[in-house]
Amino acid sequence: MSAFVDAQSGGFSINLVHRDSEGSPFYNPKETPARRVGNAGRRSIGRVHRFSHMLHLNNPDARLTANNGEYLVNISLGTPPFPIVAIADTGSDIIWTQCKPCTDCYKQDAPLFDPKSSSSYRTVSCSSNACNSLQSEGSSCSSDGSVCEYQVSYGDQSHTQGDVAAETLTLESKTGNPVALPKTVIGCGHDNAGTFSPKGSGIVGLGGGPASLVSQLGSSIGGKFSYCMVPYAAAKPTSTMNFGTNAVVSGNGVLSTPLISDPSQPTFYFLQLEAVSVGSKKIAFQGSSIGGSGNIIIDSGTTLTLVPTDFFSQLSDAVETQVTGGTKTSDPEGFFSLCYVPDSSLKLPPVTAHFKGADVVLTSDNIFIQVNDKVVCLAFYANDQLSIYGNVAQQNFLIGYDLPKQTLSFKPTDCTNT
Repeated sequence: MSAFVDAQSGGFSINLVHRDSEGSPFYNPKETPARRVGNAGRRSIGRVHRFSHMLHLNNPDARLTANNGEYLVNISLGTPPFPIVAIADTGSDIIWTQCKPCTDCYKQDAPLFDPKSSSSYRTVSCSSNACNSLQSEGSSCSSDGSVCEYQVSYGDQSHTQGDVAAETLTLESKTGNPVALPKTVIGCGHDNAGTFSPKGSGIVGLGGGPASLVSQLGSSIGGKFSYCMVPYAAAKPTSTMNFGTNAVVSGNGVLSTPLISDPSQPTFYFLQLEAVSVGSKKIAFQGSSIGGSGNIIIDSGTTLTLVPTDFFSQLSDAVETQVTGGTKTSDPEGFFSLCYVPDSSLKLPPVTAHFKGADVVLTSDNIFIQVNDKVVCLAFYANDQLSIYGNVAQQNFLIGYDLPKQTLSFKPTDCTNT
């Protein structure tokens, strides 16, 4: 599908702010570090349930939540620009925010976007290509047949619905002036309710579907984007996302694996994980039986890496058997099953993720998550519904998506210097 918008030529980069960092509206200073990490783990479970719902997998006991992305991006909508702090989500496609007038909206701390205050806002007709592209988002016509409407349900009775519109979206570039993207197709939500947090103002979908920001940018960024996420314990809480020429991953140490798409589920980015090695023990990975030949979703918005119970048991046992020194302990929140005191005597075994054509050597920051100053826990979690390669495993790697070539690249990188 052709791009809806024309971005500036070349490339640009933007900041991603972790929701639990002090610069985020979601930050709660009263939460302990252990509680924050435990909540991130629980959001991972909520996210896999949401994905299972989207993929129509049987999941009768799922507890879905609509507000479970991990990274935020500062954008502006309209003319003049109206600032919005949105969740950047590789597991969603549509870009949407709450709009005035709101017939039934969840409580939002920040002001709502008012389309009447923007000179560049235009609703989209039902016969337009933009409306047709949103069929997967439940697009329909208004009662008088004049305006394209959308509806997204998250499975926990949370929903957003409203008008489909073309509007100028502006991104705060790290490398120059703000990047204005005219005629970006967005959802202007007039009826939104459920488990949304009042701290959030919207979602920027970065999935593979036609309505996502990545797809709308299309040829203007050459179908390329990348990100480099800093570790949770890093002093610098800001990560980087790149588009176009800025997103090219090259040089020494680059490993590439096929990026697998499923036409029936274009939102998700699938990979083929063949095995994981812990020291000399290689554990074969089966994963999810979806996504064509892909068996695991790579997702920036899921904290933990979610794997089948049998595989998790083998992985956890192998790690525990090969850890030397250190003291085994328990998670203060009771969420994680394998935890240690991170003192100088703790020595972790080498761990390698064997993707098709790419043996990615993980560091201790990819394998364990720091719960607090006295506890680190294995950042993998058992889940038989769906397998997801989460963002802890991706930290301090430059992760590049090349959609035309259908490849995903890993490059070990100190993301605090990007």
